Amino acid sequence: MAYTANYEQFKFTENDGATFAGKRVLITGSGKDGGIGQSLALAAAANGAEVIGVHFHSSYRDGFDLVEAIQAQGVKAFALQADVTNSRDLWASRSYVIEEMGGKGPDIIVCNSGLTEGGYRFGRALPEIENESRAERRARVRQDFINNLSESSLVLNTKIDGFLAMSHLWAGEAIYHKQPLQLIYISSMQAIEPGIAVPGYVVANWAVLRLPEVLRVNLGRSADMVNACCLMLPFVRTGMTAEYADNEKVFGRWQPRMLEPFEAAHGVTQLLGRSADDLDLGNYKLGVGGSADDIELKWTQIKIDVNEEEMA
Repeated sequence: MAYTANYEQFKFTENDGATFAGKRVLITGSGKDGGIGQSLALAAAANGAEVIGVHFHSSYRDGFDLVEAIQAQGVKAFALQADVTNSRDLWASRSYVIEEMGGKGPDIIVCNSGLTEGGYRFGRALPEIENESRAERRARVRQDFINNLSESSLVLNTKIDGFLAMSHLWAGEAIYHKQPLQLIYISSMQAIEPGIAVPGYVVANWAVLRLPEVLRVNLGRSADMVNACCLMLPFVRTGMTAEYADNEKVFGRWQPRMLEPFEAAHGVTQLLGRSADDLDLGNYKLGVGGSADDIELKWTQIKIDVNEEEMA
């Protein structure tokens, strides 16, 4: 069984443990065991959600196990397999989600789907290899170039295309049925403080920060039906980051240690205890202070201002 989380760690006291009280919640990319999406699904289940949609693309075994674990706690949950970058696949999931949620759409959608990169130095040439011929070097550099950009493209498509498609689909449903919707976009602190070797990841997470405002402008008079905000998370120990958990060169400039998934979920649950109207259009960064043994979490709101100046 691919489920290793401790459910009790996700019972939080904020708002009397009812941050998600009575809400229908859909979380994309929540199938992977030990991932941020799984931790948010468990936080919703343990803090009052009525029903939870566990979305995954390929992590179906972990996803089904998570659904069973939530159901064992007496909370309704269902599995949803779809490729968020495939518009036909996503559209086909619409009626199923509504059916599983009792004939209504979600109250809260957490757009969490995402990938990271194995790492490459953006714009840097590969080091030379002694006695390597020019022809061999050209072939090696070409293959490395193709592999790196293919990886970045997949990261960009999953985050940007996936979030855009989910927003378009479910905002439309919310407005048509006059049912308020809150969209939560999971970004990264590296969107505003870029780390090395992950250019696609940084660019994708930066693009996400503009989605709430883009959506608001396009919804026009119907904008009051949909609230949206972005959460910039720090380094969290997941299957994608576990190999760096003890490498302070990776996370040391930002935090004393990597957060565990339940700690990140605790921070998100704290923030979502505020009203959707209060959070609307905001970009919020979860900071990690204190020491490795005594972590302190603190949210800050990040303002992205555009200043225009005339050139000489």
